[in-house]
Amino acid sequence: MTAPAATLTWAQLRDVKCAELEGAADGWGRASNRADAGRDRIEKQLLAGLRESQHGAAADAAVGRLRRMGRNLQYVYTECGLIRTALNSLAHEMRVQQTVLRRALEDAEALKFTVHADGSVTYPAGGAGLVDGAPLPGGTARVTTAPGVFPPSGLVAPNPNAAKAQDIADRVAKAVRTASEIDWRFTRVLRRLKAEEGLTVPDRTWTDAAGDAAAVRVAARGYLKSRIPRDATPAARREWWEHLTDEQREEYLAVYPDQIGNLDGIPSLVRDTANRDNLQLLIGKLEGRDDETSQVRLAGLREIDRQLAAGGQAGDPRMYLLGVGDEGNGRAIVAFGNPDTAKNVATYVPGLNTSLDLEFAKGDLKRARDTAIGARYLDSSTSTVAWLGYDAPQTPDWLNSLDVAGDARAEKGGESLNGFMGGISATNDNRDPHLTVIGHSYGSRTVGAATQFEGGIPGADDIVLVGSPGVGVDHAKDLGVGADHVFVGAAENDVVTKLPSKQQTVIGAIGLAVGGPVAGGALGEISDQGDDDLWFGRDPASRAFGAQRFQVNEGPRLVSGGGLSLDAHSDYFVSDPKRDTVSAHNIALVVAGRADKLKTEEYR
Repeated sequence: MTAPAATLTWAQLRDVKCAELEGAADGWGRASNRADAGRDRIEKQLLAGLRESQHGAAADAAVGRLRRMGRNLQYVYTECGLIRTALNSLAHEMRVQQTVLRRALEDAEALKFTVHADGSVTYPAGGAGLVDGAPLPGGTARVTTAPGVFPPSGLVAPNPNAAKAQDIADRVAKAVRTASEIDWRFTRVLRRLKAEEGLTVPDRTWTDAAGDAAAVRVAARGYLKSRIPRDATPAARREWWEHLTDEQREEYLAVYPDQIGNLDGIPSLVRDTANRDNLQLLIGKLEGRDDETSQVRLAGLREIDRQLAAGGQAGDPRMYLLGVGDEGNGRAIVAFGNPDTAKNVATYVPGLNTSLDLEFAKGDLKRARDTAIGARYLDSSTSTVAWLGYDAPQTPDWLNSLDVAGDARAEKGGESLNGFMGGISATNDNRDPHLTVIGHSYGSRTVGAATQFEGGIPGADDIVLVGSPGVGVDHAKDLGVGADHVFVGAAENDVVTKLPSKQQTVIGAIGLAVGGPVAGGALGEISDQGDDDLWFGRDPASRAFGAQRFQVNEGPRLVSGGGLSLDAHSDYFVSDPKRDTVSAHNIALVVAGRADKLKTEEYR
């Protein structure tokens, strides 16, 4: 669809009162802020008080109603914020065209030209004729189909005022035409920012809200988005945010919650606020799709939303949503405890088969939560983050492609991990916070890759590797934190920690092809450079690697009377007192800065 022909006149453009548009935007901003304050009071005061003091069916019903009211206020906050930004952006763009017009009119006045209502410009006599030297007559310049292009003058010298008048006419016309397009664009956006009647905000309304936000982003592209410092360091981003006015911050949160919520270096409370709003927009966006991938991600997002709304048990660390998105296999970064105020911050990087789905929302978030709770028994100033900020390999791809089982995803993920850790270092309020990075499975390879970028992992003091198939280096000292600050847990029955090296796998496969199992086994023995060779380098649990190995439960056998089990690969974070919790306790000790109390284990 194209914009209609311009109906705006230059006089109307000149007289547009942009300040009144900004005043209207301020009014919508106040409405948005009131809705946000109401939602905040419901979530932080009323719901918390009900959970702590009231129990039973009546209390549950009240909680349900309050959550519904909070959700409605969240919608009001989002939509009013979008209207405010649309109006401010309209005023901003109109003012730019007013400036263009004003300068053209000032030039006309200085030259004693007359600008008519239709945009034509009359100019006086000037110059001199080639034959008699008499001044050339004046005339009127009108807008041409190609501004700045004039017919040849032949043998007659042109009036020098003609070109100047034509330039002014073209500038006036361009300003009016651009302003008309701006007016048309924002009219369409503002007309669609309407809510359904009634007090209920159904799921389909959030689907519409996602479209509303996208429309305002497109319309306001030159007003806000270009100013977001995507290429800056996390420290520079924090400084940028701190120097914005309250109104600017509110607009960014309303229109670009996805950008601000996922920007490393922005304070955690701000990211959490932005991402809770973005979570609703993502849910609304995916609810409009019926493909399997969207439905899988939708299940994960809904579970995260449920946990955020529930708030956990009394005394549990508060959840902070530090990142969420649907690119790649999905993105989600959830902290338990505020990483900006905690002295101890641990970032848990999951591995193989992790994606934004129900399993991540239930299983991986529980690992981070349990680790935070365990560490907080040792030091209450602790936060643990579940970081799904990269595309971990998935089992079908892993089995079908050696490329996926390689280093590329880890290296790309390692770069993203470093950005996140740089953000944690930039926003933490403590002078010297204790930062731990935990890599599980392929996540340990991602952690290893992160250490190899210049400067290593920003701020990292300790590294924990569990269920690791290797980290890409052969010595703990190469991970940048000192060998005595690298801690390894490897269950005896965890087959991932015993994967053969790539060389062994390839030569063994060749042996099977040319001479059967015996030949393959013989070639495998020839290629074996020791028991400490794994898929991604030396076994982190070996003496040669040089890390500190801590005790873990040996885990269920791969094959037993109960069938095939890979549970040994995922039991490192178990906090159930009915099961062996030595691994979880040892991880909590490292996170809390009490690694001197670890229970160690012999090297492989």
